[in-house]
Amino acid sequence: MKRSLINKYIREAEDFLLKTQFSLPPFAHWTLNEWKKKGSEYNEIFENQLGWDITDFGKGDFDNFGLLLFTIRNGNINNTYGKPYAEKILIVKPNQITPFHFHKSKMEDIINRSGGGNLKIKLYQCLDDKTQDLKSDVPVSIDGRNFIVKAGTVVSLAKGESITLKQGIFHQFWSEDAVLLLGEVSMVNDDHNDNFFCEETDRFPVIEEDEEPYRLLVGDYKVITPGY
Repeated sequence: MKRSLINKYIREAEDFLLKTQFSLPPFAHWTLNEWKKKGSEYNEIFENQLGWDITDFGKGDFDNFGLLLFTIRNGNINNTYGKPYAEKILIVKPNQITPFHFHKSKMEDIINRSGGGNLKIKLYQCLDDKTQDLKSDVPVSIDGRNFIVKAGTVVSLAKGESITLKQGIFHQFWSEDAVLLLGEVSMVNDDHNDNFFCEETDRFPVIEEDEEPYRLLVGDYKVITPGY
């Protein structure tokens, strides 16, 4: 992805968050020069990959296959900071797909926070790391209601509704008709080791540096903190 496009999408996200009155922590707005002035007291941000995150899943078509996220809080598998949980926001454009994947360690709740549209989620159980179970029913939990659906069912979440996705459940999601602000509340998030996609997928973008970063992505921290 070109850095200029990443900068554009983050600016659009900031405008959207302003309209929805959702405030991010101060480090969301730091420039590269401000990051360079921060000391070791901010190591938790670097180590736990807090901050801006954008991906086109290696497809080069962000508007149709992509996701923009901000990790607000997160622990790690070593429990270095005593936090066994994570929280993210996700911004999803209409008909922008996050491809089928599941997690082995993380259980998560996905919440449709705002935006005026419905979130669509297609569900399967997994047979192995890359294969959907096309026959087995899928257990679903939506806001305290627990029920069973057929493999491949698409469930819909209206504003304010949430779904619990347990380990081993393949899920693909997209917005039906509006830009959506989603919340994610989960166990510790590890995007490097705990995402299992049906297809070969690049979780983090390869960036073409055609201009200076407007905001750093979590993958940029190595620039200012070699070793992370």
